[in-house]
Amino acid sequence: MEEITIKDIARICHVGVSTVSRAINNHPDINPETKQKILQVIEKYGYIPNNSARNLKRTDARCIAVMVKGVDNPLFLDMIRILEDGIRHKKYAMVLRHVEHYEDEVDVAMELVKEKRLRGIIFLGGYFYHAKEKLEKLPVPFVLSTVGCAPHNLSRDMYSSISVDDEKESYRMTEYLIGKGHRKIAVLAASQSDVSVGKLRLDGYCRALQENGIPYDEGLVCLMREDEDGYTMESGYNRTKELLNSGKEFTALYAFADVMAIGAARALYEAGKNIPEDYALAGFDGLKMSGYFIPALTTIRQPAEKIARETINLLFKVMSGEKEHQHLILEAELLERESV
Repeated sequence: MEEITIKDIARICHVGVSTVSRAINNHPDINPETKQKILQVIEKYGYIPNNSARNLKRTDARCIAVMVKGVDNPLFLDMIRILEDGIRHKKYAMVLRHVEHYEDEVDVAMELVKEKRLRGIIFLGGYFYHAKEKLEKLPVPFVLSTVGCAPHNLSRDMYSSISVDDEKESYRMTEYLIGKGHRKIAVLAASQSDVSVGKLRLDGYCRALQENGIPYDEGLVCLMREDEDGYTMESGYNRTKELLNSGKEFTALYAFADVMAIGAARALYEAGKNIPEDYALAGFDGLKMSGYFIPALTTIRQPAEKIARETINLLFKVMSGEKEHQHLILEAELLERESV
């Protein structure tokens, strides 16, 4: 989407540039009706005024923003390093922004566009389900990295995405546990509001149960709370303690992230339970630490470093016009280890 300018706003409103400037800066010397009209047009077209004349002149800025939702997730650590190296290799600067779980990543990105004159955006992690009208206002190309889904009404030629097939890989893990004889499989799932990656992994779990004739049991689905970062050791620990205290019977526990599985292991240990003798434990992501954990964690390994490299390559090719937006699905790997 081509970035709209203050001259465009003035032309649409049939006023001068100075009048638009007065409306933006809340200057008293402007007709209230004219001001309201200008502000409505600004909102409609997603115009982002710069904060200073210095920024207005800084059209040669070469910045790429990496918006990280879940910066504490170890999966992203190596990815961020690769992204930074790739961006620097292209002679651009990386603007790294941690997005809190309660923040809207698109709103934060719009502010960065205004402040840094961005050329491109990488959304790393997050739930990512936003209104089409809001996403259309982003004036630069963007890539969803590790997130393969967006609003269904958003044209797929407006953005790029690179991820694994979360539904398929979660199905594979659940099918694997069923193949090991488990029929009462509890899951540490994302929050109810997570309608992207978390929903896909839950869908895969449910499909595997259905195809194997295992009834869905709501009591075995432990959802993360809305007011906390879901994919953390703390959330895995807390939900597992609640599951154990509920008295619900289960033989396997499948966490939708390795860090949650590690937190769960602590809760099981404190309850005097052994892995895998009392409960099988499985994760998702394939963090390096999961292989050194005792017992080594059975998990789905995402090709995180390859996702990062492909993200950079694709973003710059879209920015240069060499390629149209694309949606890449990479293969994950099921690592059979000691915890099942």
